[in-house]
Amino acid sequence: MIDIGLLGLRLLTQILDAGNAITAFSLLLYALTFNLRERAARTFALLLACLALIYFGDVMASLAGGSPEHASWLRLVWVGISLLPSAYLHLSDALLAATGRPSRGRRHLVIRLAYLVSGSFILAVGFSSLVVGPLTVTEVTSYLLPGPFLPVYLLFLAATLSMTAYNLVRAYKRCLTRASRRRMRYLLAGAVAPILGSFPFILVLPGVAVAAPKLWWAAQSLVNVTVAVLLVLMAYSVAFFGVSYPDRVVKSRLFQWILRGPVVASSVLAVTVVVNRLGVFLGLENSRAVPFAMVSSLLLLQYLITLIRLPVERWLFYGEDREDVSRLHLLEERLLTTGDLRQFLEAVLNAACDVTGARSAFVAAVGAEGLDLEVAVGPDDPLRGGEELPHMLVAQQRRELEGLGSYFRWDHYLLVPLRGQGSERLIGLFGLWSDGRAEQLSGEQAAALGRLANRAEVALTDRLLQREVFGAVDRLVPQVDEIQRLRAAARYEGTQAFSEGFDVVRSEADLVNMVREALGHYWGGPRLAKSPLLGLRVVRLAAVEQGGSAVNGLRSILREGIERVRPEGERRFTADWMLYNILEMKFLEGRKVRDVALRLAMSEADLYRKQRVAIEAVAGAIARMEREASQADGAAGRG
Repeated sequence: MIDIGLLGLRLLTQILDAGNAITAFSLLLYALTFNLRERAARTFALLLACLALIYFGDVMASLAGGSPEHASWLRLVWVGISLLPSAYLHLSDALLAATGRPSRGRRHLVIRLAYLVSGSFILAVGFSSLVVGPLTVTEVTSYLLPGPFLPVYLLFLAATLSMTAYNLVRAYKRCLTRASRRRMRYLLAGAVAPILGSFPFILVLPGVAVAAPKLWWAAQSLVNVTVAVLLVLMAYSVAFFGVSYPDRVVKSRLFQWILRGPVVASSVLAVTVVVNRLGVFLGLENSRAVPFAMVSSLLLLQYLITLIRLPVERWLFYGEDREDVSRLHLLEERLLTTGDLRQFLEAVLNAACDVTGARSAFVAAVGAEGLDLEVAVGPDDPLRGGEELPHMLVAQQRRELEGLGSYFRWDHYLLVPLRGQGSERLIGLFGLWSDGRAEQLSGEQAAALGRLANRAEVALTDRLLQREVFGAVDRLVPQVDEIQRLRAAARYEGTQAFSEGFDVVRSEADLVNMVREALGHYWGGPRLAKSPLLGLRVVRLAAVEQGGSAVNGLRSILREGIERVRPEGERRFTADWMLYNILEMKFLEGRKVRDVALRLAMSEADLYRKQRVAIEAVAGAIARMEREASQADGAAGRG
């Protein structure tokens, strides 16, 4: 007789195994996406990769068709089990180093030896029966029999876990702030997850599985749920290492990732498996309900997440900052971009043409050097034939213009001055193709034109205010970034981060990568606007000279770094000018790789190699500039 309860528990365990594989892989992608430069995150990613491999092998083994395939998948599980202790030890060392206690060489040596031992176990698992032997199948489960060297592995596991626990406790004691100690406690609790998820309990408790199968599978399900919760807790703690974003951003980002990744994928998988098994139980194999249930659950979950995500985030993560964050979200949603402004002004101009019968119209805004055309509609372009808008109206007759009435004539256009809201300051001109008729506007037409011009004034005024806000943000971002980096460093390094300063660049390789990314977006892009190099002292000084624009300051420093690579004398296309020519043509002039390679008579592969050397030279120049700026500040402070 079929035991429905036992089948249900086994099915639940299989679903939870798959869910843990998905969770581990998803968190692995998160670590590799958002803070890959942080050593603690990289080692945690390796640990997650081991767990994902273990759970994936378990799931595939449960679905295997024959004994040879089943044994192969279980040996793959043991590859992850063999590597996991070394990854564990590596992570503890990275966490201890992140709290201000880097290795003096001994811990690194122990870690290398641990990886060497793990590699030996992997070879033994793959090509012998020394660690695990042949497959054995019982009525409850199946597993690989223990080999003669299994006690050696258990001894290795105990030794590495002891050192790992010692390092984690030391890292906890070095955390000084309340938040860092709380998160390190979370990490200590979550550190149990890899052991629970990987330890081969069946090898030491085979009698329990045979004597009490329901208890065994219920315990397995409980362990899987516990592992999933602890893994998320561990990922939450590691997510704060090496990032300078506010805590609410880190929490919100991880929360969204978990909802749209592990939660959705695991739930859809569970629904698919359950519906499929129900179909088989009812005699409806390959039921069409399976894909329908899968797609429906996917869409429903995405719909629910969209509805609840923002309210839940505000309730969980924002706390006393709810009002400030709501204001920022409102600005993001209501922001009048350049495209929005043009669409609105086009609608206003078309309405003005309908009201007055004009065939063309335009709006121009007052710029630093005169009038800049914003939008034009109709067949008559005011700039056709190389004409310029009447700069003299702004440059020479500003006062007279501001004293004019509601509209006046220029060439074939009827011009309506646009003034700032609440002031008489001229901010633009509203032009209509007059054709000699627009001067005789009726009262109703004049009133409608006045209303439309007023709406154009409101749009231009809002746009000018937003530009002032953006200018303030550009000046504020470098200082805020530095404060956030100092705050992030102080989480685990304490007051040392303030007393000794905080370096934007942790290593020479970091600097080269940052310079490469910034040069790639030299003429604009997120890798320039959000570059960590904006926090360099020399960049902040250059930003002051560039009118407060941090991006322009970084661009000028990159340019100066390239100029420092330039040899003396007149430019030539010789070997000693090779690096400078690559930098100028590739990044400053923005030429394509093929064009630069042809101009310099080299292959594209050789160009990439030389480009790497050139970027390293620029990075070295910027490092020297930063040291010079630091020495100048120090000398000024002593003076």
